[in-house]
Amino acid sequence: MVQLLKVHGSQNKFFILDQTELKTKLSQPELVALAKHITAPGNGLLDGADGLLVIDSSDHQDALGSMQVINTDGSIASMCGNGLRTVSRYLSDKFGKEAFKVETMDSDLDVHREADLADDVPTFSVEISPVSFAKENLPFDNLGTDTLINKEVPQFAPGLKFTAIAVPNPHLISFVDEETMHSKTLGQLGKMLNDPNDYFPDGVNVSFAQILDHNKLFVRTYERGVGFTNACGTGMSATSLAFCLNHPDVADFDEVISVYNPGGMVKTRVHSRDDTFSIDLIGNATFTHKIEIPDDDLHANNLDHAKITETGEQVAYLKFVEGLKSQTVK
Repeated sequence: MVQLLKVHGSQNKFFILDQTELKTKLSQPELVALAKHITAPGNGLLDGADGLLVIDSSDHQDALGSMQVINTDGSIASMCGNGLRTVSRYLSDKFGKEAFKVETMDSDLDVHREADLADDVPTFSVEISPVSFAKENLPFDNLGTDTLINKEVPQFAPGLKFTAIAVPNPHLISFVDEETMHSKTLGQLGKMLNDPNDYFPDGVNVSFAQILDHNKLFVRTYERGVGFTNACGTGMSATSLAFCLNHPDVADFDEVISVYNPGGMVKTRVHSRDDTFSIDLIGNATFTHKIEIPDDDLHANNLDHAKITETGEQVAYLKFVEGLKSQTVK
């Protein structure tokens, strides 16, 4: 039997599979097939999820393990901030370490345990980097510019300004008013830029942000390979950087920014050193279910004999979210 976990960061939900616990590791095609099956809202497990987080060993210095992110459609994401927090907690618990690195597709990232956001809400801080504004790193084309920072793009949405940032996965961000936040614009734009299009050939995560107060945001994201999510960790991180750059009167580098989302709230800190940026993403790492599946069934992508046990952690998280309602109009 092998144990999987159902987890979430800000209600961005995943399954965790530790390849090192298997007698025989799943091949990449088996992992993709499993991800598409187990995360499906209809015939998956526990109403599905936003992706599968695959943990494996790492030979990189100070890295306790590696993380691969497989989206619900089988595509591979270069990074996932909410997912990284849950993987960090898993590795921290497994190896008894509070601070270490995790190998991701593009870089080894520093992670550490933080003070809990609320009672019984385990919390981790993860590094979000590298950061780039260059069009070839996103990539984008046919926008008449090499970088897109707080500029109007009428072909996207008339009257809105956009910023494009890779962290390292690509994000397109616009600061909007409450009416626009609740309109159909985000869904329409997200779909357009993730279907075949002339601007972002590989697709892009699209976030709308509403400024609530000094160092305080509400962010909603249409995620590449997924669609609308309760939260996108790298999206909230990239948006925090855009906040500091585009709205310096209400956003501060190196100070805590509270970022609310449909799934709860995280905190960020944006750092600027010698024209190099990085972001700390701080938020919950909640384990909701433990799942036991025979090894052979996992290889066969058969979920029929899965044994599921609730952890009870979701109760504490929902209590935390309920307490947020007095802090934001969302």
